[in-house]
Amino acid sequence: MTQTQQPSTKQDILQMLLKQGEVSASDLAQQLQVSAQGIRRHLKDLETDGLIEHRVLHGGAGRPNHLYALSRKGRSQLPDRSDEFAVSLLGSLADQMSPEQMDSILRHQWERKALAYRDRIGDGSLNDRVQALVKLRLQEGYMAESHLVDESGICKYVLTEYNCAISHIAETFPNVCGHELEMFTIALSGCQVERTHWLVDGEHRCGYLIQEKG
Repeated sequence: MTQTQQPSTKQDILQMLLKQGEVSASDLAQQLQVSAQGIRRHLKDLETDGLIEHRVLHGGAGRPNHLYALSRKGRSQLPDRSDEFAVSLLGSLADQMSPEQMDSILRHQWERKALAYRDRIGDGSLNDRVQALVKLRLQEGYMAESHLVDESGICKYVLTEYNCAISHIAETFPNVCGHELEMFTIALSGCQVERTHWLVDGEHRCGYLIQEKG
């Protein structure tokens, strides 16, 4: 019986932190009607999983109070129906526009994002810029990483994304991902970017080979 209750209690904790921001363990226990020992166990598990974080609030002569809040990872675990709105909105636009007009709108969106990326990535070394791009993609919910390859003395980087943060949108409108290659090329000015793998083609990852132009 306890095993079936734990996932529900943990989800209740995440929902409460989403609504209230920061909450103490005692307040969580009281509002969820869980024992102090039980709530501490759930909080420890959630923090170990990286779903929540805490800060220590000092004050008075008593023990310091721990305030718990959602981490970025924890927030991403909660239901998000924003994709449904985006798919619906794109569907409405597609009903009113020609395919060429839709493609122009999507291209304009990616160009704006590419320029924003380029401003945040800066003009450092190729390694610095690739790592900055990976960080930006991670912040947007992509499981991204990069590694260096040396081909005939030429340093290249492989950028890999194992998931798609906009997969629900891409399933209905594949062109949304079609401009990603161009976006990275603009963001990494002076670089040659080639697509090596693509989730849209049924592969388990998206991959890009990046090198500076000779």
